[in-house]
Amino acid sequence: MHVRACRTLRRMIWGRYLLTAGLQGCRCTVSCHVQRHFGFLPDDVKSLRAVVNPDVSKIRNIGIMAHIDAGKTTTTERMLYYSGYTRALGDVDDGDTVTDFMAQERERGITIQSAAVTFDWKTHRINLIDTPGHVDFTLEVERALRVLDGAVAVFDASAGVEAQTLTVWRQAQKHHVPCVCFLNKMDKPAASLSFSLESIRQKLKANPVLLQIPVGSGKSFSGVVDLLTNQKLVWKQRSGIRSMRDEDDGRMFESKPLDQSDEPDLLQEVTEARAALIEQVADLDDEFADLLLTDFSDNFNDVSSIKLQEAVRRVTLARKGVPVLCGSSLRNKGVQPLLDAITAYLPAPNERHHDLVRWYNDDLCALAFKVLHDKQRGPLVFLRIYSGTLKPQTAVHNINRNSTERISRLMVPFADQHVEIPSMTAGNIALTVGLKQTVTGDTIVSSKASAAAAARRAQSDGGAGKKRREHADVVLSGVEVPEPVFFCTIEPPTMAKQADLETALTNLQREDPSLQVRVDADSGQTILCGMGELHIEIVHDRIRREYGIETYLGPLQVAYRESILHEVSTTETLDRTVGERRHVVTVALTVAPLDTLTPGSSCELEFTEELGGQLSAAVKEAVENGAHSSFLQGPLLGYPLQGVSTLIQRVNMEPGTSPAMVSACVSRCMHKALRLAGGQVLEPVMSLEVTVGEDRLSSVLGDLAQRRGTVQDIQSRHDDKVLVATVPLAEMMGYSTILRTVTSGNATFTLELDTYVAMNPQDQNSLLKKMSGLL
Repeated sequence: MHVRACRTLRRMIWGRYLLTAGLQGCRCTVSCHVQRHFGFLPDDVKSLRAVVNPDVSKIRNIGIMAHIDAGKTTTTERMLYYSGYTRALGDVDDGDTVTDFMAQERERGITIQSAAVTFDWKTHRINLIDTPGHVDFTLEVERALRVLDGAVAVFDASAGVEAQTLTVWRQAQKHHVPCVCFLNKMDKPAASLSFSLESIRQKLKANPVLLQIPVGSGKSFSGVVDLLTNQKLVWKQRSGIRSMRDEDDGRMFESKPLDQSDEPDLLQEVTEARAALIEQVADLDDEFADLLLTDFSDNFNDVSSIKLQEAVRRVTLARKGVPVLCGSSLRNKGVQPLLDAITAYLPAPNERHHDLVRWYNDDLCALAFKVLHDKQRGPLVFLRIYSGTLKPQTAVHNINRNSTERISRLMVPFADQHVEIPSMTAGNIALTVGLKQTVTGDTIVSSKASAAAAARRAQSDGGAGKKRREHADVVLSGVEVPEPVFFCTIEPPTMAKQADLETALTNLQREDPSLQVRVDADSGQTILCGMGELHIEIVHDRIRREYGIETYLGPLQVAYRESILHEVSTTETLDRTVGERRHVVTVALTVAPLDTLTPGSSCELEFTEELGGQLSAAVKEAVENGAHSSFLQGPLLGYPLQGVSTLIQRVNMEPGTSPAMVSACVSRCMHKALRLAGGQVLEPVMSLEVTVGEDRLSSVLGDLAQRRGTVQDIQSRHDDKVLVATVPLAEMMGYSTILRTVTSGNATFTLELDTYVAMNPQDQNSLLKKMSGLL
């Protein structure tokens, strides 16, 4: 009876919140979420429906990014708790966090896919995306940062900048995303504020603007001092009778001005740090410097905290500096000031200027940046709305697919649970149901006529004669998908399951563009291509759990590339008679190796300056098609070409020759040139970083030497050593197991694709024999 009474009370309280909001929606979805995360609803738990469309200046679209195990998900969990959207504090180790809802995430204690949550903090609406830290899922970070306006970079205060921190930081810089830094885990014995600041300065080449000083260190860490206001924030355990859930939950903290009763060392440190802060901000912001020299020339410390905060905001938005805060998310300290910093320093959507959006005026313009599949509702598409208003039961136009679809439902994302709403305005992140053809990177507008009108505005503003700009100017730039480095075969248990497996792979590819699937032309086998061992392992596990198919995976293979050794010029003529029509074409071209072999430098195709102006568009397209078909297959083992430049010198053809014949002739000429140029195999080389105790360093070095590894640097990090090296990917199969064995489990490592290098002749010959079946 007691359980039934509690359930009834819970439903009554939640019903009161829904009625207060005055909106209709999917009550069953919300109820499931409430039972899962809240238990029962006290008065301080908020409804996602409280403010459906806040003012755009009050919106913050942010992402949490960091190295593995820096505390991203834990920080997100505390944000949801302190903002009043969850009742209990979730824990990664317990597998009950809101954003890590996949079974694989909860079992492994890692974030695999980015999860979006929406909540309010004081007067602001925060749309937050928790991103993975593992390099295998770097696309999740890439597409999240593509649509976000700001980011919070979380650091382990005992480790500072780590390998994956560099990767996500570069991604944020590429999209010009302003950042706030949060030095987490200040309660660890090895935590160091000065070390972390120096690593940000040296490794990220950033300008850290310190806004807080920690109170205490290690286990005695109890709070922070705000340098802008000189307020001391201390988190203490609650006194009196309390439940275990409420004990030390960090919701309550003491805020008081610094005074002479505080420790002299702390007072001296705060005084010096605030003076350094004012000086640093004055160097970075001319407006603040003028204010100091005119109004506060006698004493710079008299400047108000509001003026200093405004200056820090300008510095952050201009990306001249990054505010730095500190705390301990797991110990529930410092998260509320971080939320205040997000709203104070990171930009609103209207402060981020997207040149393309102005062509749409008030018409709808949105970017699809993520797709999920739901068994009941079908594809769920995440949209970032840049202009206009989105409503359910309306037709929208997909420019990339040139198709029109209807949005059946519109929702606010909250991890794996969602709340239906009647409309959503610019600046927000929406979740839609009904877009069955849309994929990641597509631009969604209100109608085909709206896109045409935007194209006319762009063309008239850009000047006449720029016809090729017309399409690009009205399509939002998509998401760059990295090249896979591992592949293996995948087979269903029986041929009867082949169609089900193809459906599962199609859905997973649509969710994750970094996953590639192809069919081998010779064997007919299905090839699965991914970003790493863990990536393919997760895909295999999802097929088994979500689609009920027990697939078989072949051994993992490395995604090699091929290039050429020498520059070669050649000519080819194709003379064919098809029916009564004769086709004659002659092509002359030169192939040459490029100087760089980085992952992004695939192949280049150019025409001589004289030839480029003579060929028609149809012939140019035929030449490009023929050359690109040759780029897909190298001369040695058939791996894709990389680092090859092709210059088309001459294209002569008889009148009436079809473009298909031109394409075929170019392809034949390319193959001939590649054979003459001599082939070489390129192998992916990884950047490896191993953190290990000094007593186990020699074992790691010995194992690395057997893997053809090259040590770049050995750094000291407190009591540990950080080994930085490069090693061929082919030698890293099962490295995690070997590393645990040689270090007794006392080491961690990260692996990231660095570049492609030419294999030495001995290793290349061994590979050629192996692939030819001679070994």
